[in-house]
Amino acid sequence: MMTESQKSKLAEYTAAKAPCPARERLSALFDDGVFTETASGLSAGVVTAYGYINGIPAYAFSQDRTADSGAVSKAHGEKVCKMYDLAAKNGVPVVGIYDSCGAFVEDGAEALNAYSAMLLEAGNLSGVVPTVSVIAGVCAGSMAVLAAAADHVVMTEGAELYVTAGGESGAKAAAESGVVSAVAENDAAAMESVRKYLSLMPQNNLSPLPEFEYDAPVTASFDNAENSIKSIADKDSVLELYRDFGKASMTALCTVSGVTAGIAALNKTSDKLTADDSAKLAGFVRLCDAFSIPVITAVDTEGFDMAGADAVRAAARLSGAYAEATCAKIALVSGKACGAAFIAFAGKNAAADQVFALPEAVIAPVEPVTAAEFLYHDKLKGASDLAAERNKLAGEYAENEASAFAAAAKGAVDEIITAENVRSAVAGVLEITAGKRLNKRLPKKHSILPL
Repeated sequence: MMTESQKSKLAEYTAAKAPCPARERLSALFDDGVFTETASGLSAGVVTAYGYINGIPAYAFSQDRTADSGAVSKAHGEKVCKMYDLAAKNGVPVVGIYDSCGAFVEDGAEALNAYSAMLLEAGNLSGVVPTVSVIAGVCAGSMAVLAAAADHVVMTEGAELYVTAGGESGAKAAAESGVVSAVAENDAAAMESVRKYLSLMPQNNLSPLPEFEYDAPVTASFDNAENSIKSIADKDSVLELYRDFGKASMTALCTVSGVTAGIAALNKTSDKLTADDSAKLAGFVRLCDAFSIPVITAVDTEGFDMAGADAVRAAARLSGAYAEATCAKIALVSGKACGAAFIAFAGKNAAADQVFALPEAVIAPVEPVTAAEFLYHDKLKGASDLAAERNKLAGEYAENEASAFAAAAKGAVDEIITAENVRSAVAGVLEITAGKRLNKRLPKKHSILPL
């Protein structure tokens, strides 16, 4: 029989596990609200647990503002590190839910060591298992750095994210700067975003891609980024990432014929690709490559906005990301792809294993208008309407020298297909490249991309 002292301690222990925002968030995250809490006798301002998310085993931690204001102490850091360690050992995703007032000042330097340990564990896991952050309250200082380093970062409206106070810290600013990949209206919507993301990801970097039953899309249009993605992806399978960052492009995880794929589409707007677009696309390609997710790029762009050095540097990182990626890479030139844009996104071997083009695609070393000025300078001399004559010659150049057929004849394009046949052609390449192996790389730790 329990003694009165044991009964009292059991009552205290049970009360400590009472419902709180941290546990409520974990209930919303895990299937049927069921999870197993770990180290439940040690509060430390964070609740740690494991369970299933869409049938996928996962670990998670949720900072608890009702205990020590969620402050990060030595014990807090140890609980979080334990989740990272278990995720690494078992090869399963880990989700962090952030809502904390900052460091536990009373712990002094031990709190600093806790942050360092968490950053090390998170860095070691990056690209090994899917890592997700949900910013559901205040996430400041070093914890903001830790949260932002995850593969998928979701932030709720009303939450705050900053390293030092004083600047823009809301979800809108974070989304527009590319720090978070999705903004959710509330906790429930945030957890749904996490569940969708993890359902599309392999369990770890050695696991096969997940497979699903699927319905074919109902559209076959490539006039803009959204339609391009909808025309390739299975119906209702698209999860867009970084919607508010790099607005001339669109990146999304989806399924194609029931298997996970990543699609990058460049014709979201008629604008040129900015440094933000390049950073967004490079990060997306590196994410997909880390987990061997094939990348499909729908190319139709006015090119890069090279007005500043930032754009040049970002474009260099983008080209490096595509060239270094060893996952299956497919390019579809659906519109215009001239000069550096074609090379970066559809260049054979470096940017793409297979290059398709629609019959109306324009592929050339330079823009048709520039080519007309350079190649047909003599024909422009003495023209009564210089602009009209230049545009006429540019049109002729685009139709003849810069056509998809001319590019195919010179080996820059593998196959010309109609819009109605794009999805089946892409699915065929994905099937044949599912077992792609790397065989041409010099031994190295990693590439040194521009800052």
